[in-house]
Order: sequence, then structure tokens, then C-alpha cells
Amino acid sequence: MQTGFRLNLSPVKEPLGFVKVVEWITAVLAFGTCGGFSGRNVLSIFCNGSNETLSATFTYPFRLNHELLVEQNRTLCNHSVSATHLVGDSSSSVEFFVAVAVLAFLYSMLALIIYLGYMHVYRDSDFGPMFDFVLTAVFAFLWLVCSSAWARGLQTVKDATSTTGIESTLAVCKDRGVRCEVTEFASMRSLNISVVFGFLNLIIWAGNAWFVYKETRWHSQKVNAQQTPGRAPAPAPI
Repeated sequence: MQTGFRLNLSPVKEPLGFVKVVEWITAVLAFGTCGGFSGRNVLSIFCNGSNETLSATFTYPFRLNHELLVEQNRTLCNHSVSATHLVGDSSSSVEFFVAVAVLAFLYSMLALIIYLGYMHVYRDSDFGPMFDFVLTAVFAFLWLVCSSAWARGLQTVKDATSTTGIESTLAVCKDRGVRCEVTEFASMRSLNISVVFGFLNLIIWAGNAWFVYKETRWHSQKVNAQQTPGRAPAPAPI
């Protein structure tokens, strides 16, 4: 059997290869829509006869407890306020999400190279399709876990940077005669889209597992067993 590279574009025209192209694109979109994000909410503090403003800045990977809301010894509404940070840390969930997306991107690219150049080797061996199927199923499970975790982490970011979240963090907002309100919100559309792409990848990878499974000997053995006619039972002895 020859194992050299043979360029063949026909696998891309089949579901097996075409879905891998889709997986490659959606993985890029998943980590590209949340990695490098930077946002800023503006908090307005209404006091007796005066107004103050603060900026709540938050960036990827959303370690909110490291983001400074009030600098040390700042005076707000005639009150001396100590250094105050935002509350929450969503770094583990978003970094896990990005890691899965990057690994999925790399594996999709590697699988496409094998499909386009080494499909003759892939289909002549048992190991290649079975390994491909197992990894595809693993990635489908990882997309489920990381997308669910990041969806929860994103909600934590939204809660912590909302009016209610900042009011519970900033002591001066609890004083009588002081009202705090977020008057400008950062656009989190790209973060919402990243969650959508995460669950979309789950559907795509789970569906692709079927096409990869059809390439394995597990599927061929099942089909052959169904097509083989059953043997007639031996006649009973007289």
C-alpha cells in the first residue's frame, strides 16, 4: 500500500469532509468572538446636589476581582471610599472554552489534511477511522461542557457589572440619599455570539460523529451482519 501524499478534493464534497470544513470555521468564530474582548460600563452616582461617574472596565479573561472600580482614598459624595474591585472571576470557564475551540480548530485542520492527502491510507486502515470517531465524540462532549460553563460565566460577568451588582459592591451606594445606576453599557453581543457558536459546535460535532462512525469497521461489521442471511436450523433427529 502506498502511503505518499495524494491530493484529492473529493472528500470535501462528501459530508465527512464538508462538515470538517464547517467545524474548522465555527471553531475560529467561537474563540474569535470572546478572546481579546474589552468592555466598559459607566456608573453614575447621584448625590445631594452633585453627580459622580465611575468606569467599570472588564476584559478577557474576565478576572473581575482584579479590575479596579474605585482607586485608593477617592472621595465620592463627600465620603472617603477605599479601593474597590469588581466581584467575580469567570477566567476558568472562558479559558476552558477558548482552549477547546483552539484544539478543535487544530484537529479539524489536521483531519482535513489527512482527508485531502491521505484518504487512501485512512480508509485502508482500521485505526484511522476509529481514532477519528473517538476524538470527534470527545470533542462533542467537550463542547457541551465548555459551552455550558462559559454561558454561566458570562452571566456572572453581566450580573457583576450591572447596576445591582455594582451597588452591592460599592459601599457608598448603600448610603441614604445616594443612588447608583449604570447609565452606559458595554456591548456584549460578541460574547453572546460566542456562546451560540459553542452550542452550534456541539450540534455539528455530534452530527459529524455519525459520518465518521460510518467509516469504521464497527459500522461495516454491523451492516455485513444485517445483510448476511441467517442459516437454516438443522433438522431435529428422528
